[in-house]
Amino acid sequence: MFSRRLLRIKIMQGLYSYFKTGDKSIEAAEKELYVSLNRSYHLYHLLMLLLVDIVFFSRKKLEQAREKKIPTYEDLHPNTNFIDNRLIRQLEENHALNAYLQSHSLSWSQSPELIKNLNKAVEESEPYRHFMALQSPGYDDDRKVLNDLLHDVINNSDPLYQTLEEQSIFWNDEIDYVILMIVKTLNEFSEEDTLNNKLLPEFRDEEDEEFIRILLRKTILRKDETLEYIKKYTDNWDADRLAFIDLLLMQMAITEMVEFPFIPTKVTLNEYIDIAKYYSTRNSNVFINGVLDKITHYLKNEKIIVKKGKGLIGETE
Repeated sequence: MFSRRLLRIKIMQGLYSYFKTGDKSIEAAEKELYVSLNRSYHLYHLLMLLLVDIVFFSRKKLEQAREKKIPTYEDLHPNTNFIDNRLIRQLEENHALNAYLQSHSLSWSQSPELIKNLNKAVEESEPYRHFMALQSPGYDDDRKVLNDLLHDVINNSDPLYQTLEEQSIFWNDEIDYVILMIVKTLNEFSEEDTLNNKLLPEFRDEEDEEFIRILLRKTILRKDETLEYIKKYTDNWDADRLAFIDLLLMQMAITEMVEFPFIPTKVTLNEYIDIAKYYSTRNSNVFINGVLDKITHYLKNEKIIVKKGKGLIGETE
């Protein structure tokens, strides 16, 4: 499930805690990283459940309207496009989703006001209005409205962000990535397989698990070595004046370039420069780019960075 970008961010957060705390073992830091990743996987399931609960709230409203003492024509003949959404039905009945939610005791039962507020926001949104105006929405229409609501409503809900912040300090930083994974999941759903449409696994493959273990451990073990490289190519070196996140991202980037011969240098550089835009100080990405560019050329010339694989041997910048 996790993209390499999100894995790097989670490792960065784990390393930040490790270096700032100063009293952890590498094993403890690794354990905390896995716990953090597992909580992100919780969020993946919780946001799918959130879609289900929002639709369920709409169903309850329509039922209550029908039970009025003097119901209107609209109460008795409501537009059911939204509550009949076939992908929502599939999520409600999905074995893997229900098993995961049950085994980890995950629900939105403690957040009724959030569900109410989100339901209102959904019904006031343009994707919802467009969908409700369709005469006979098809399966692709059902999928599209959910994808649009995830991007336009769920991802921009202040009440949701407040609720998530109370449960995990990192979830608000991850919601963009998790929503992309949910959209990917829904795009792979088929209309025929009602109960067993597949959800994404926590890790895409064994390589991703190996990636997080090696990058976390080797960044810690190579700390002094990578700091020397940074010092060598930083004008007016003063560790106390450099942003800690800048140092950490550069150490991770150097470690990744050295330890992972099959990852192109440009991929590594671009990833950490982009991460710096969101997690460090203004213009940090420019600073990091300049320093890493010099270090990369030096390490390649010294044969410390050696890339392997088709199209990577002897790669040039």
